[in-house]
This record gives sequence, structure tokens and C-alpha cells, in this order.
Amino acid sequence: MDWTENHQDGWDLWGKLMAQQPMYQQIADDLRGKIESGELPRGVQLPTEIELGEQYGASRNTIRDAVRQLIVKGLVETRPGQGTFVTMHVDPFVTTLSGDPHALGGAEGAMYLFEVSQQHRSPGKTIPKVEIQEPSIEVSRRLRIPPDMQVVSRHERRYIDDIPWSLQTSFYPMDFTTKGATRLLMAEDIPEGAVRYLANTIGVKQVGYRDWITVRVPDINEQSFFELARDAAVFEVFRTGFDQTGTPLRVTVTVWPGDRNQFIVNIGAVSDPEYVDPS
Repeated sequence: MDWTENHQDGWDLWGKLMAQQPMYQQIADDLRGKIESGELPRGVQLPTEIELGEQYGASRNTIRDAVRQLIVKGLVETRPGQGTFVTMHVDPFVTTLSGDPHALGGAEGAMYLFEVSQQHRSPGKTIPKVEIQEPSIEVSRRLRIPPDMQVVSRHERRYIDDIPWSLQTSFYPMDFTTKGATRLLMAEDIPEGAVRYLANTIGVKQVGYRDWITVRVPDINEQSFFELARDAAVFEVFRTGFDQTGTPLRVTVTVWPGDRNQFIVNIGAVSDPEYVDPS
């Protein structure tokens, strides 16, 4: 694409502005105008530093300063090994973390599809990837099992409006399968939700859960899946469910990119939040 097309008439004005503002600021303002007008659409990759330098007649250091201005304003982002992109505009999704622990499988599976649809959005998710593995230290502590004891993990990628929205992995003690909950081992959806399935099959009922929320930078796989910059932020929520004896029955780890997620925690008697239909 010829990035100087239709801009010849503006060179005189450009020359006047040169004497008033630092060159990097002029370049940043020009690029911002192109982004806001749609000439540089959301999600498109910016020209390289060399190409921008040739377009504006500037050094690479000046171009870097200009792009840094756009990064600070949240207009562009860098992706490791890929380049610099105009940031995507997404309507944040609001998740209620303090929902009913008994509802629709314990706020997983069916509840996710229900909540997304309630906000007039289009939910999607992959078929669970099932593995038998030794848990991480974080998971073994929360399940209160030795770190060398095997668990069943069920991993899903989740989407809203075809945009990658969250990664979720649930871990269950291996002995649940030997007691009869064999569907945990099957790479397929459990329509009623795994929590309700455990209650109906082996009598292990979830009576509550604890959410432990952390914030960190994404790892390489998360950067790629969510299309995030290296210095972006993701929420990592460890949800530990407890049965009627106070024993942990599952640990669900969900990773949510911070640029498209918001959370609500309700305490006491409160009215429902008012959602705004983005359409």
C-alpha cells in the first residue's frame, strides 16, 4: 500500500507544523488520525520502522518514539516476532464471580454459554482436551493432594463473538474416575456440567467455592492465542470447589486477558447489574 497516497496536498501544512512540534509527536499525531479515521483499521499491522521512516523522512529512533506514544495511548501494541498492530476494539464481557455455586454445574460449562448469551453475545468453545498428569504445585496444594498423585485435567479454549476470550483448565482427583465418574476421561462436553455430573454419579456435591485471583503477564502460548503484547496483563483465577465434607473436589484455572474482561463480586442482597447492549 502507498501510505502517502492522497496526502500530497498536506505537505505544506506538514512543513509549518515541523517548526512547532517535535517530529516524533507530529508522526504520532498523523498516525493517530489515520487510526481514528479508519484509514488504518483495527487489527491491521503498521508498516515497519524502515517503511515509516521512508514515509515521514525520519530516523528509526524518531519513529520508535512516535510509536511509543501510540502504545502509551493504547492505540497500537507490539507482538513478539510479529510486529506492531493497531489494537482491536472489543466490548468487555462482565463475569459475575460470586454466582450461585449450585447453578448449572457450578458456574462452568453451561453457565458460561448462558451468561454470554444473556449479554447478547455469541459464545463458543472447543471440545475439552483431556489429560492424565501430575499437578502443578499450585493445583496440588489447592486439591490437598501429594504433588506426585495424578489428576484428570480438562482444558478448553473459549470465545466470544469469535474472539479468543479465555482459557480454562479444570483438575479433578484421579480416584473420582475409579469411583464411577468415567466421563471425566472422555474428550467431550458434559452437558449438565462436571460439578452436577459428580453429584449425580458419585454423590460428591459442591457446596461452595473459593476464587483466588492473580494478575501476571501472559506466557508465550497465551500471547499467541489472545494476540497480546508481551507486557499485557492477564487475570488468572484459581477456583477451588469444596464438597459437603469440606474437601476440595476440583480446581479450575481460568486465564482472562485484561483488555476484554471485567468482573463483578456481589456481597449481600444486591440488584442485578444493568448490561448495555453493544449493538
